[in-house]
Amino acid sequence: MSTTTFTRTPSTTARSAQEVAALLEDPGFGRVFTDHMVTIAWTEAEGWHDAALVPYAAIPMDPAVNVLHYGQAIFEGLKAYRLPDGSIATFRPEANARRFQRSAARLAMPGLPAELFLGALEALVQQDSAYVPDDPEKSLYLRPFMFSTEVGLGVRPANSYLFVLIASPAGAYFSGGVHPVSVWLSTEYVRAAPGGTGEAKCAGNYAASLMAQAQAAAQDCDQVVWLDAHEHRWVEEMGGMNLYFVYGTGENARIVTPELSGALLPGITRDSLLTLAKDLGFGAEEGRISIEEWREGNASGELTEVFACGTAAVITPVGTVKSAEHSWTVGEGTSGEVTMRLRQALLDIQTGRAEDAHHWRHTLVEA
Repeated sequence: MSTTTFTRTPSTTARSAQEVAALLEDPGFGRVFTDHMVTIAWTEAEGWHDAALVPYAAIPMDPAVNVLHYGQAIFEGLKAYRLPDGSIATFRPEANARRFQRSAARLAMPGLPAELFLGALEALVQQDSAYVPDDPEKSLYLRPFMFSTEVGLGVRPANSYLFVLIASPAGAYFSGGVHPVSVWLSTEYVRAAPGGTGEAKCAGNYAASLMAQAQAAAQDCDQVVWLDAHEHRWVEEMGGMNLYFVYGTGENARIVTPELSGALLPGITRDSLLTLAKDLGFGAEEGRISIEEWREGNASGELTEVFACGTAAVITPVGTVKSAEHSWTVGEGTSGEVTMRLRQALLDIQTGRAEDAHHWRHTLVEA
């Protein structure tokens, strides 16, 4: 547990136990929020200070605040699960803390110490533990973020920032639960290029993705798949998630994920699956996959399954692929055996229903 001290101001308008229970029946994703949030301020003069748990509320903002004009804003995403013994844990938060620091460095923002990051998670989940569902398919989604707060229009790194942590009970990321999604190969738009902000989890990356996502929707596809910025040929990510390709079946299956190129977000779920797949006896590696190899591999049967992975969606199968020139089905167009086995194995570790051999779980609330 963190040794950081947070001042605590409990909400006087917190929901009743009955109201919380009703919300947890069908929470959706990112629709409702818990009663509290955590804030920590940073200034050049004081560094990190005023760590506080406070009632969930709007954040007053001057029209000339730096973030509204120059976009210094980063975030993370992770989940808290209620384990069978009644304790509450999250999954690899130290990795999120390190990535948050790397994102901050890329946007010329101060790095939040890991102890403060973990202390914020513990403070909020301990206070709002009633919002953590019992259902292993549901969770409490945690959204840490940070933005610049200096008022002024000078184009330079700001001299003050605010870290905030909010939480939202979450059901399935995609409506209808786990089912294969359809994807659109974007050749007109680019998510990121080496040397850009692709490796950072910054707000601007997601704003830049919305037009391509709208294009995918116009093609009756659920998600967009990003290709490399130079040749528009090499597969990189799906929306805000990493992709995996399954070759072969059964004990001979192996999974391959696009290698980190300087433009891809280094996903924590992605990294975990490279280890977990080997634990289950599958081959697992990083490599380069072109759209031609994807299409031809599905046609020959060599490539049997494709799935996306990330904190919010966990693992989601890909069923069909469309582009301006081609369309094809992945495998049988259903949720593949390897995909679902990996998904269940990962969820079992996250929710305490399997041994945590790699010590990935971090307890936030003791049983």
